[in-house]
Amino acid sequence: MTQNAIEMAKRLMARRDFGGAIKILQARNEIYEESFEYNCIFATACLYVGDSGVASQYYERARKIKINDANLLLGQAAIFLRRGDTDRALQYYLEILEFDPQNEIAKAALEFIRVNGDYETICQWVDSGKIERFYPPLGFNTRLFGFITFSAVLGILFGIFIVNIFTSKVVLKSSRADLSELALTQEEQKHPQEKDISKNVVRYILTDRQIKDSYFKASKSFHEFNDNAAQVEINRILNSNASNGIRQKARLLMDYLSEPTFDSLKENYEIEQVKEDPSLYLDCFVDWSGRIANIEKTENTMKFTLLVGYEDQKNVTGTVEVRLGYIPHPELDGSKPVRILAKVMLDGDKIYLKGKSVYQNINN
Repeated sequence: MTQNAIEMAKRLMARRDFGGAIKILQARNEIYEESFEYNCIFATACLYVGDSGVASQYYERARKIKINDANLLLGQAAIFLRRGDTDRALQYYLEILEFDPQNEIAKAALEFIRVNGDYETICQWVDSGKIERFYPPLGFNTRLFGFITFSAVLGILFGIFIVNIFTSKVVLKSSRADLSELALTQEEQKHPQEKDISKNVVRYILTDRQIKDSYFKASKSFHEFNDNAAQVEINRILNSNASNGIRQKARLLMDYLSEPTFDSLKENYEIEQVKEDPSLYLDCFVDWSGRIANIEKTENTMKFTLLVGYEDQKNVTGTVEVRLGYIPHPELDGSKPVRILAKVMLDGDKIYLKGKSVYQNINN
């Protein structure tokens, strides 16, 4: 029997393939817009990938359809807990226990808040991924089950079981790609500048030390999961008098960078910085808020002007065009504040933002 999108998404989430689940659900947004299960599952998938802004919107949509559901309330409570708003989180956990007194997750979350509910500890739990123990449950990891079964046939069940069951998310987060092959050679360190720069576009004339420092900072930032800072140094090298070999390695390093979420973006840049030197911030992600105007839509795209800093309707720090592909958000309202996570792009000499995520509180 052919499975519907919701059942397929559930199967993918059971395997911890949240990206695959989101992709399937996105394509069915118009069909299931009024479905409680659809909105709740979509929100939970977004929560697990760290996009709490979108998760909040879809939980709110689900709550308008059905109020007393443990997974819905666990998800909403987790969003407030992630933000350090323990008072609001407590309200949701107590609400869960009113109709589900044996809910172990709600009881564990209340105990966590009582013992370790300070903001610093919460931030540490969010960063390490331990906060996920208070998210709506996903059940047994079916992908892990298949892997363990296969390993048993090969006779290494115990070792694989230990690795997969007891390796925590924080351990996975602590290791990135091995970039030892991209380390500068002795020759590149000795002669980091390109002798003939007539064929290159050079915006920054750097000394030997500055080139090497910039490359070191890019690599260090990558391993610290600060991909924005790494991208800035990569851009500095690519637009400099660095040797062709170093610039080529910088381009390769760029391929290892990841797209952030609202929660994982470590270094944000102001619109004044970006507009002052667009080439330096090209391909960086920014988290800007304000209000929108001049909305233009097609079937699969949206374009509008973001009035940055105008969320309080007092001062506009700058304006920028935002271009979105298909993102299944509720209709954007120009009269309400909006928050955009987007990549800095260039169209000629003019910057624009390629939108990744949009958050707008529909209750404001």
